[in-house]
Formats: sequence, structure tokens, C-alpha cells
Amino acid sequence: MTEPLQKTALITGAGSGIGRALALEAARRGYALILTGRRRAPLAETAELTSNGARCILGDVATAEGRAAICTAVGGRLDVLINNAGTLSVGHLGAQEDAAISAMLETNLLAPILLTRDLLPALRAAGGRVVNLGSVFGDIAYPFFTAYSATKFGLRGFSDALRRELSGSGVGVTYVAPRATRTAAESAFGPLVEPLDMHLDSAEKVARQAWDAIEAGKRDSYPRSRERLFVLIQRLFPSLIDKSVGAQARDAKTLEALETVSAR
Repeated sequence: MTEPLQKTALITGAGSGIGRALALEAARRGYALILTGRRRAPLAETAELTSNGARCILGDVATAEGRAAICTAVGGRLDVLINNAGTLSVGHLGAQEDAAISAMLETNLLAPILLTRDLLPALRAAGGRVVNLGSVFGDIAYPFFTAYSATKFGLRGFSDALRRELSGSGVGVTYVAPRATRTAAESAFGPLVEPLDMHLDSAEKVARQAWDAIEAGKRDSYPRSRERLFVLIQRLFPSLIDKSVGAQARDAKTLEALETVSAR
């Protein structure tokens, strides 16, 4: 009897945080891995931790050269594409510089769209799945995360549109929306955690829930927490979220914490 082919997963931004946790969970589940990232040392460390001979592709997914290198490494078949790479900048929109906003748009939204486009032939050949790492902020738009929220709203819209476009093709789409997560990126918004009443999950928990959703072929995955209720309220009664989150944004403790974030 012929042994089934080992499935391959490509994970962008795999050098740290959720990307690393996704890679470790994928290795535990038996996937062959292609890991991408902009920094050689963290990427190599992730590969070593997986202990499964993961291939590392050094490059920026937001550039044409980086995407070309990834496509060359993938070849003709790909079972799972996980668009995880992302960047975050926090603060009053009026204080955000062009470069920071452009980086979020290019990395968080444009890069996943273009990389998915380029890898569609390989995904079709394998009957694979596109997985987009969004955020609860892609449903509940938060003050001081304005451009970041916009990119995650866009990624959610892209996921829904792509799922419908690929209907019947054999390629599935899963949108994963974790809440705030304990990673190095937390340093960008740490002082806001308490005044904005954020609850953080570990990257490992996010990765387990994401892979559960991927392997079950789910259309989306949200945290099993109060945020799921808030998302429902946002969709049905958005004015209630306006009042609640607006009050948090005006609170003196929030504004004081924001000063600390902006000073970094």
C-alpha cells in the first residue's frame, strides 16, 4: 500500500510569537514545514525547535523578491498556506507616521493577498487551504489601533471573498481571529492592557486553536472567551460597542497609558 504524502504547511513570520507557535504545533501534528521570515537567527531557531527538518526561506513577504523566493521553495504543491506575518504600531492616528501605516498595510494586508494569489496553483494542485491570521480587532475596531484594525478588517473581508471565489475548487479558506496575545509585540501596547481591559492568551493556545480549526476545515476561528460575545454584539448592536469602547478611549487612565506607549 502506498504511504500517503506528508502534508506541507508554509508559515510566514515564523521566527517568533504566534508564527513560531504555529510551526511547533504543525510539527507536532506531522506536517512538513516551510518557514519564512526576515531575520535569519530567529527563523533558524524555530526550525531547530521543530526537529523535523523544516526549510527556511529568508525574505520579506512584503516584497516581490521575497514572495518569488517563497514560491520557488514551494514548487507545485502546497497543502496549507498560513499568512501570519504582521506588524503593529499603536497611538493616536494623528501621530502615526507614513512609514508605520504603510508597513501595516503592506505586511498585514497586501502581502497576504499577493502571496495567496501567487500560490493558488500550488494550493489547487493539493486541494489545500489558505489560513489568514487576523484579530478580534478585525471585528471590533479599537481606538489607538486604528490602522491596524483597518488591516485586519480588510484581511477578514479578503478571506470571505476568497472563500466564495474558490467555492467548489477544492481550496478552503480559514480566518483565525485571536485576541491579544503574549508575544514580543505586546511591548508595543503593554501599558494599554489594563485600562482597555484586554485579556491575553498565550501564543501556544492560539496555535492549538488555529490548527484545530484548520484540520476541521472551519471557515473561521474565534477565541473561546467573552470576546466571542463582544463580536456578536458588535455585529448586531454596534452602537453599544461605540459607547463602551469610546468611554475607555476617553478615560484618564487610558490616555495616561497612551502617553507611555507614545514615548517608546
